Amino acid sequence: MKIPFEINVLRKHVMKILTRDIGKSSVQNNDFRLLRDRKILITRPNHRLGNLLLITPLVQEVTYMFPGCRIDLFVGGSAAPHIFMNYENIEKIIQLPRKPFSNILKYIRVWLVLRVRSYDLVINANEGSSSGRLSTLFARSKVKFFGEADNYYKFAYPDHGHHAKCPVYNFRGFLIRQGFEENKNQIPPLDLRLCAGEIAEGEKILNAIVQNKKLTICLFTNATGNKCYSNQWWEAFYNGLVESFPDYNFIEMLPVENISRLDSIIPSFYSTNIREIGAIIANASLFIAADSGVMHLASAVGTPTIGLFSVTSEQVYAPYNKHSLAINTGKITIPEMFALIEHTLLNTSYTKGSMHG
Repeated sequence: MKIPFEINVLRKHVMKILTRDIGKSSVQNNDFRLLRDRKILITRPNHRLGNLLLITPLVQEVTYMFPGCRIDLFVGGSAAPHIFMNYENIEKIIQLPRKPFSNILKYIRVWLVLRVRSYDLVINANEGSSSGRLSTLFARSKVKFFGEADNYYKFAYPDHGHHAKCPVYNFRGFLIRQGFEENKNQIPPLDLRLCAGEIAEGEKILNAIVQNKKLTICLFTNATGNKCYSNQWWEAFYNGLVESFPDYNFIEMLPVENISRLDSIIPSFYSTNIREIGAIIANASLFIAADSGVMHLASAVGTPTIGLFSVTSEQVYAPYNKHSLAINTGKITIPEMFALIEHTLLNTSYTKGSMHG
């Protein structure tokens, strides 16, 4: 049964009202710092690819702070097992069905699984998530962090609001309050953790598509809702790219809907396999996309990524790795965008696959 959009909006609004006062981080174990081989739950009950990729820095942070820990993830949808396949300390991924109203019995069973297991620490990855707060409250643990914003980090670090960094900053603040030494390392990047074999296979597929030795710029022309640019916009943008960067191949990565906003005028690739898509992007010199989950996937494989923004906040959702850049297309012209793209290409000395070899 498909739930109308209006009902989903109402459901989310009601859930926020009901859960806004739920959750206050607590530590009921004075020896928390002394625990070894901790069993930790990170909860992010959301099914979107981008939102799940954005918690990979938090998983890395938790692993760094608690070497040898075992981590369970409480998530939505089916993407998490593919994203975290090569994270050795992930023990169990507890998955809520993407459409709970259509799978109500499975939905209830998953919550019961969460209740049966016990943890040394539960972490809510997103303070604004109603389901995240509920699952943190519901899970069994003497130490719970509900994801509250840490005022020191919030005001001391201008990038605190970014969705990949905010959970890490807030978690660092929580640990400091428990007597831990501050971790002053840079926030870990998004990371899909592709293996060498996956990257080599991605290179093979890409070479079969372009059939030459030129470097490749990969485009992803789709996005959800009003984040998506029109076919006409992409056509003008692509024509300008070809003129400005004649020495590069161009390919289009197609979305799950298998549609092209460039009317299939350039070579394309379609797959529903997250890791296969990531492996091909990993062999590109540059990836350009509107704000989307696939944009974050490109960041997570280390490829320089240009994120195009028109309605969502660059400060919150910008592609995050050291060679990535967010562009607000409403504030600069296309020629100015091409100058930024050229600067990115000139300042990243990557050839296909070299970032991993």
